[in-house]
Amino acid sequence: MSKTLTAAVPAKTRSKRRKGLRNPLAVAAAVVLSLFVMAGLFGSLLIPYDGVNTSVADRLLPPGARLSGGGIALLGTDQLGRDMLAQIVAGSRVSLTVAFATIAIAGAVGLVLGVTSGFFGGKWDAFISRLGDIQLAFPSILLAILLAGVLGPSLINVILALAITRWVIFARVVRASALSTRNLDFVDSARVLGASNARILLKYIIPSCWQPLIVAATVQVGLTMVAEASLSFLGLGVPLSDASWGATIANGRDHLASAWWIATLPGLALALVVVCVGIIGDAFRDRSDLLKNG
Repeated sequence: MSKTLTAAVPAKTRSKRRKGLRNPLAVAAAVVLSLFVMAGLFGSLLIPYDGVNTSVADRLLPPGARLSGGGIALLGTDQLGRDMLAQIVAGSRVSLTVAFATIAIAGAVGLVLGVTSGFFGGKWDAFISRLGDIQLAFPSILLAILLAGVLGPSLINVILALAITRWVIFARVVRASALSTRNLDFVDSARVLGASNARILLKYIIPSCWQPLIVAATVQVGLTMVAEASLSFLGLGVPLSDASWGATIANGRDHLASAWWIATLPGLALALVVVCVGIIGDAFRDRSDLLKNG
């Protein structure tokens, strides 16, 4: 009887863990996000229209209207006659490029600064911590607006401006992980055996930081996309020659009553991608907690 109960408990735990690792909502969100990524990469090859070229004869056409050239504007056109579907596809490429490039740069900088400050401590740790506190005292979007305004409208400048505002998030997450790992028994054993600091960092400290770093990155992707759209909405993002969801929303704000699709459709696309990224981030966090708790 006791053996049966003992065997049933681990089986129930394993079933709960497998159920937690298979999240249908996260799978659906990953599929939707993958579609946007594929559209950004290959959409220009499938859509016969350019999101930048204008056509006075096709101004403010509603979704499904026929263009002067004989084609059909599936999502309508804007006040300059530009195809909305082409703009949304091109905007997805810009938004995702900015988000992933920003997270890659900010994550790399945060990893280096956070792991060294948490592992070595002392004055270096105090300096990085105070620098992070000073930056966090300013709202990140206001700091991004200031940096983007100084650097000028450019895809690279937007990425740099947003990366500068986000490295501290990753540095703090990594520092906390490094602090909790550096005094564990296997790290002390490596020191006793004569392992150098570089070896300990590469073999023990940094691997322990990957999981919280990835969870933080999934959260920051959506926030970065919203920040990029905000900068483009204000005219501080990518150049006007490149389609952007934020710029398209800004262009349609004066036509909400007569041409709602100009601002609404890219806004819905942005909201959908951000929600999908948030769901995937929650799934990563839940999976991390399940694996951590055994």
